[in-house]
Amino acid sequence: MAKRKRTIDQRRWPRFLGFCFLLCVALATWYWWNSQYFAPKLADFPEQGFVVDQTHRRVGFETARVLGASFVYVNATAGSSSQDQQFGANLNRALEARLLVGAVHRFDPCTAADPQSANFLTMVPREEALLPPAIALQWTADICDKPVTDAALESELLTLINQIEMHSGKPVILKISDRFENRYSLADRLDRDLWLIRDGFVPRYAERPWLLWTANSGRRSEISDKPVEWVVVQP
Repeated sequence: MAKRKRTIDQRRWPRFLGFCFLLCVALATWYWWNSQYFAPKLADFPEQGFVVDQTHRRVGFETARVLGASFVYVNATAGSSSQDQQFGANLNRALEARLLVGAVHRFDPCTAADPQSANFLTMVPREEALLPPAIALQWTADICDKPVTDAALESELLTLINQIEMHSGKPVILKISDRFENRYSLADRLDRDLWLIRDGFVPRYAERPWLLWTANSGRRSEISDKPVEWVVVQP
């Protein structure tokens, strides 16, 4: 009897291992699909949009509207000299498609505020129809050749915020990565709307509510042959 039981158990193990293998394949397939195509439901987040830059050679702005997008943020500048060569074309085409449009500047912690704001002002027109500009806070001062104190970084950032707001006539939105926030904890000290980033899950790394959420940093769709960053607005 004991021998028969061992034989039955030996037969079950391959089936159990096969089941585990199929389950792992199913979970991996779901994770891959979700990371590639996930977007929150429109019923939960009625206002949705995306981000484009010069790496998106062909952008279907009209197609984006069909997929539920009502706005787009276009990368404009970074630091004191980097400029997105497709900014003007993307801006005009998005407006023609009747999308709301905003501009993004990427903050360089190693550079003073004045040349950064000058770079932004030369690229982005002062148009009432544009959405509030966004400042992307991703790089920390750890990348700088010369040491930058936390106090100096915050001071230059505040100056940049004020200069861009004077140009645009609107309060900026702070697009803060979790790495930047964990390093400097500025979200609670800077009284501006927040744009947080977390693929697939609602972000919780700031100390207060967010306005914009990057729900998928690389969503594949008919909008472009390259994935786009998909963003939703807090309802």
